[in-house]
Amino acid sequence: MAVIDQQHRRIVAMINRLAEGTPERLDEVFSELVDYTLSHFAFEEELMAAAGYPLSEAHKRVHEMFARRVARYQERHRAGEDVIGELREMLVVWLFNHIRNDDKAYAELVRQHLARLTREQEGGSWMNRTLRRLFG
Repeated sequence: MAVIDQQHRRIVAMINRLAEGTPERLDEVFSELVDYTLSHFAFEEELMAAAGYPLSEAHKRVHEMFARRVARYQERHRAGEDVIGELREMLVVWLFNHIRNDDKAYAELVRQHLARLTREQEGGSWMNRTLRRLFG
């Protein structure tokens, strides 16, 4: 799904900024990571729930664990610890595994759900379209 892929690109951009290695950049990345966890995860969770994904609660817990990890890195950074390399590595591994495993598991069900919604918005089922065409 293009919208989720675009959201994932935000993490890639953050990872690239971390490569610059300055504490100022890290403050920016933490701000964006917090925003990302709130917006992207809420979006994904809503899609999964609407599609009836049976493991949506487990996926939500994965999101919560990631948010806690980011918060711990942020606390360590605020305490003066250099966490740039460690954070960058965690983000790379997490993003790869999350997309490859967690997101892949629900993607097809969500695609089917979105296709169903699109068909309904475009005139509903074949029967409904036929009845409207025949009987106005």
